[in-house]
Amino acid sequence: MFLKIKITTLIENKEDNYNKLKNEHGLSLLIEAYGEKILFDTGKSGDFLDNAKDLNVDLENLGYVILSHGHYDHSGGFKRLAKSIDKKTNLLVSEEFFFKKYKKLDYGFKFNGNSFDRDFIFENNINIEFIKEDFNKISDKIYLFKNFKVLNDFEKIEDCFYLKKDNNFIRDDFKDEVALGIDTDKGIILVLGCAHIGIVNIIESVKRKTNKEIFAVFGGSHLVNASRVQILETIKYLKDKNIKILRLSHCTGDKVCSEFIREFKDRFKYNKTGDINDDLV
Repeated sequence: MFLKIKITTLIENKEDNYNKLKNEHGLSLLIEAYGEKILFDTGKSGDFLDNAKDLNVDLENLGYVILSHGHYDHSGGFKRLAKSIDKKTNLLVSEEFFFKKYKKLDYGFKFNGNSFDRDFIFENNINIEFIKEDFNKISDKIYLFKNFKVLNDFEKIEDCFYLKKDNNFIRDDFKDEVALGIDTDKGIILVLGCAHIGIVNIIESVKRKTNKEIFAVFGGSHLVNASRVQILETIKYLKDKNIKILRLSHCTGDKVCSEFIREFKDRFKYNKTGDINDDLV
């Protein structure tokens, strides 16, 4: 049994303290809690596997691999992982995960989605479960959430993200986005991939679904291109809700992180490659 809750950042945008590990635009976190070993996202390339080896992190006997949404920087390492994991490991993704995702650029649409499809999963005999419900239990104290409500008017999904359906490009509403919650005596530790639909929308949706307070937040907040109004309202919300630990990174943006340091002091820390959080509760 894991006596403590431990979250290890296997790969992230920024280099580690000693510049010995690989970093990339992506995110991969190993979560050890209540006897479960869960990999949350796999980064862009699969280099998180090399980092795990260098960190002496054991990725054998993973109970679950959870991919937060269908963007390459969160799911791109899965194909490499699939060659090394026990096929009994359960892959958990939203039922919308395999929709084709694109990003609209000045010159047109660029594919921005997964490097594998359903055929790859079934050809490699990988156990997969599609998440459909708003609230799902992995165990008594570990949850998955999706179908987040739009509960404010200041968080906007960037207008550059699209889905391709029947040869038509339509705006991505990120129905595939999944977040993980770890229940503790102090409140829920919430783990996010990119929070495309808005970190406040996600936090508030989880609070309403569980009737519990949020104690800590890890992962991406997608504030990198947010409006000034959104940034200020997000800071106000996080202060009002008195969230004790903020370990944001990836798509949060350097400028926003600098502002979070000023506003939240030691409650905020940029959670970079190689960081180990094992003193949460």
